[in-house]
Amino acid sequence: MVQTFKKGPDYIDPMWLGHASGRYCYNLDFYTMSASEITDKFSQHMHSADIGIIEGNKGLYDGLDLDGSNSNAALAKQLQAPVVLVIDSRGMTRGIAPLVLGYQNFDKDINIRGVILNQVGGSRHESKLRAILEHYTDVTVLGAVHKNSMINIDERHLGLTPSNEDTFADNKIKVIADSIRAQVDLQDLISIAKTAPTEPCIELDAIIDTPQFSDKVKVGIFHDEAFGFYYPDDIDALKNAGADIIYINSLTEKSLPEIDGLFIGGGFPEARMQELSANTSMRNAVFTAIDNGLPTYAECGGLMYLARKIQWQGQSSEMVGVIDGDIMMHDKPQGRGYIQLSQNESHPWPVKTNDKIFAHEFHYSSLDNLSTEYPYAYKVLRGTGINGKEDGLIYKNLLANYAHLRNTDSCPWAQSFIDKIVKINKQK
Repeated sequence: MVQTFKKGPDYIDPMWLGHASGRYCYNLDFYTMSASEITDKFSQHMHSADIGIIEGNKGLYDGLDLDGSNSNAALAKQLQAPVVLVIDSRGMTRGIAPLVLGYQNFDKDINIRGVILNQVGGSRHESKLRAILEHYTDVTVLGAVHKNSMINIDERHLGLTPSNEDTFADNKIKVIADSIRAQVDLQDLISIAKTAPTEPCIELDAIIDTPQFSDKVKVGIFHDEAFGFYYPDDIDALKNAGADIIYINSLTEKSLPEIDGLFIGGGFPEARMQELSANTSMRNAVFTAIDNGLPTYAECGGLMYLARKIQWQGQSSEMVGVIDGDIMMHDKPQGRGYIQLSQNESHPWPVKTNDKIFAHEFHYSSLDNLSTEYPYAYKVLRGTGINGKEDGLIYKNLLANYAHLRNTDSCPWAQSFIDKIVKINKQK
C-alpha cells in the first residue's frame, strides 16, 4: 500500500495522488502546522502503508524564510526521508551536472539518493544525460521519462484540472503508471524508500476514533465537479467533533436533505456556472436555508456560489444570491499564497486559538458591488481576503471567506463550527 503526502497547501495534486493510490493524500505544511504535528500526522497515516511518498512544492530548497526552515529540504530532514530529484531536463546536457552537484552540496544533511530525468527528448538525449551524471556525480539515475503528451494533465488558471472533474481520470492514471513503470526503476525506488528509519507509529484509529455524542448533528457537504476542495483531515475532524457527514451534489440534486449545518468548500464553480445556475431549485433551497438561519461555512468557491452571480469570459450566470454582491473573474490572481488572520468579536463561532490564524488563499475572483454592509469575522494581517483588509463575511449564521482554513492544533475550527450548530439546535 502506498500512502501519499503533499508538502504545503494544495487540493488538486492531493486529489490526483489520492485517486492514484486509493488512499487519501494528506498535507504537511510548516505554515499551518507545528513541527511535532507534522511528524505525528505522517506517523499516523503511515501505520498501515508499505511505502510513503511525499510530493514537494516548488524546488527542494525554496521556502518563505531565508534559512529554508519551511522548505521541502527541511521537511525531508525532519522526517529523515531520502530525497529523489525529478529534473526537467529539456534543453539540458552537460549543465545537468553542476545543477545536481549544487543540490547535493548546498546542504550536506539532505540525503539525495537518486534522480529521475523528466521531459527527456529521446534515447540519444537520455544516453548523454546518463553519461554526464555518471562521469561527474555519484547520483543514481533511477529513470528517464521521455516527453509524451499522453501523460500530461491539462492545466487552467488555478493549476491542474482536478481529478473529480476529469471523466478520464482512471484512464489517465493508468497511462501515466504504465509510462513510469516502463521508464523508471521502481525496485530501486522502493529500495531507497526502505532506507528511511522506521519509527513507532501512532495508531490512526486511536486518533480519529469518533466518540459517542448525545448531540450528534448532520452536516451537509457539497461534493461534486464544482466543489471538491476539502482536506481529508478536516472531514475527519468534523466527524470527530460529532458530525454525520451527508454529501450533496449541487449540480444534480434538487433540494437539500435534512441537515443541521452546511459546508461548501472550494472548487471551480465558474467552470460549472451554467449548470449551477440551471439548478434553480437547489439555489432556492440554499438561499432559503441560509436566510432561515442554517449554520453554513463557505470557503472561496463556496463564497462564489452564494453571491448574486458569477461573471467570467463575457458570460454571466445567476447564483444563490444570499450574499448581496457579484463575483468577477480576472486574468490574474486576486489573492494567492499564505494568509494570516485575526478574529473579530463578530465571529459567529470563534476558533479557540492563541492569537492569529494561519491559512491560505488562491483565487482569481473578487467579490464586487456589495449592496449591503456586512460584518466580517477576520481582520487580514497578511494576504487579500475579500477586500484587502477583511475576510469572513457574516450573514445571520453564514460565514463565507476566501481564506481556506485547516483544522490543526492551533486552529481547531471544526469543533467550533459543530459547537455552533449544537447551540443553535438547542435554541430551537
